Amino acid sequence: MKRLAPYLLILPGGLWLLIFLVVPMVFMASVSTQEGDIINGFVQTFDFSVYGDALTRYQTQFLRSVGYGLVGTVVSIAMAYPVAYWIAFRGGSRKSTYLLLVLLPFFVSFVLRTVSWKFLLADDGLLLSPLKSMGLVAQDFHVLQTTVAVIGGLVYNYLPFMILPIYVALERIDPRVVEAAQDLYAARSQAFTKVVLPLSLPGVFAGVLMTFVPMTADYVNAGILGGPSNTMIGNIIQTEYLVNTDYPTAAALSFTLMAVMLVGIFAYARALGTENVLEAAAR
Repeated sequence: MKRLAPYLLILPGGLWLLIFLVVPMVFMASVSTQEGDIINGFVQTFDFSVYGDALTRYQTQFLRSVGYGLVGTVVSIAMAYPVAYWIAFRGGSRKSTYLLLVLLPFFVSFVLRTVSWKFLLADDGLLLSPLKSMGLVAQDFHVLQTTVAVIGGLVYNYLPFMILPIYVALERIDPRVVEAAQDLYAARSQAFTKVVLPLSLPGVFAGVLMTFVPMTADYVNAGILGGPSNTMIGNIIQTEYLVNTDYPTAAALSFTLMAVMLVGIFAYARALGTENVLEAAAR
């Protein structure tokens, strides 16, 4: 019975993943190689040409989604690291309060948070209307339906997913290690680059995974804050599924997107050095 205990513990989670992840993915893979329509039904033909056609037709949206995901992830790191660092080393007894403030936006629906930014950034909204009235910006100046608005929405919605893992990694660092580096005449910048930053790499690595993937696949921010020139691949997949009912193309696009993100993640892990990350995490 003791030998079976570990397997019994992972059984519920394994069944959950099997039913709600593996089975739908197998079904979607099958749909991607079918032909037909929603009226006459779909027939399995193992036609893999749909992948090439979909990638060629929506290449621009693929590249735009990856670009938005990369830029949004870099901006998130630049904004999240100082916040996580301050909470970990300067938060004191109020760390829980600050973490609650970081998580507070999640008490509101994802869509409602994004819609609120639409009202805020509208031409006659709370932000631009006073600026235009004072003549600080041109009357035809707008933020909505631009790349800045979409990436800003992505960063706003997924920033906590970057802050939390970086905070956890920084929180694990023994302050005496930093003090020892300073006792050895290391400047603050050297103590940070040689001690703090390497030890926080596991958090950065986890944060990148938790932000880049959903940012690249996101469709809500582009749909609400963007315009026709900001369409992401998630919007195309949504349209193919729900409007055009072209299930094979939508399934092929979904699998292609997943493959692109997996390649990007493995390349990132290889460039960062997973051995270095695991070594830092074990300290």
